[in-house]
Amino acid sequence: MHTLPPVIDLPLCPFLLPSQAQAMERNDIIDFKALEKELHAALTADEKYKRENAAKLRAVEQRVASYEEFRGIVLASHLKPLEQKDKIEKKTVPWNCHSTQRKTSQDETTEICQEKTRLQPETSAEFYRDWRRYLRSGPERYQALLQLGGAKLGQLFKTDVGFGLLGELLIVLADHVRPADRLGVLGILRSLAGTGRFALNLSLMSHAERESCRALFQKLQAMGAPRPTKEGLGQEEQSLGELPGGLQEEEQLLQELLELYQVD
Repeated sequence: MHTLPPVIDLPLCPFLLPSQAQAMERNDIIDFKALEKELHAALTADEKYKRENAAKLRAVEQRVASYEEFRGIVLASHLKPLEQKDKIEKKTVPWNCHSTQRKTSQDETTEICQEKTRLQPETSAEFYRDWRRYLRSGPERYQALLQLGGAKLGQLFKTDVGFGLLGELLIVLADHVRPADRLGVLGILRSLAGTGRFALNLSLMSHAERESCRALFQKLQAMGAPRPTKEGLGQEEQSLGELPGGLQEEEQLLQELLELYQVD
């Protein structure tokens, strides 16, 4: 009489999914391609969950003002800042498809206008995205800040400027401030000082950012308030009309900002 060999009950591999384990028990064959596909899908889903959950926690910590802003931060969680080696290819399409391939002055003007109007964020999350993605150089960032103005920036960052961004803004202003933009820069500084948790963000700035802040105010003090002549009196008064009291009020604002930004 022939005897059957003993049956050895081998434990299933711990990394197999239930469906694959059942298939192995039935056919003793593992579909490695299907297994790899399921593992990749599971890893991708897990990575997405962790990324969006971290973005939600950041949004809660920042105390966003609306659900739209909260949703924007979560949806933009997969975006990564561009590095110096990254390049953006700009392609311009002539407004007249029947024209020659040569770029006309009107095409160049249209392209410049599009560049100037590119940064039009409605939420802080959109500002973060455009600041990192489109504005690569210091002059571009400086012009964008002047274009938005203090009132718009104060509205965008009413809740919080965000960790690290305050120092970046001050560095850009310090490196590119011009005497003609003195009033506009003062307005930006005033709006930033009125944002939520400003004192905390100020205390978290690095040594280099503090030095840039000090250098910015030294430049603003050295520029001094412009003194209108008789010929340009109307134009100067119009440019200073944003601040009550004109020139005297502008100097008072500068002194107040020196204290708010803790500049010696």
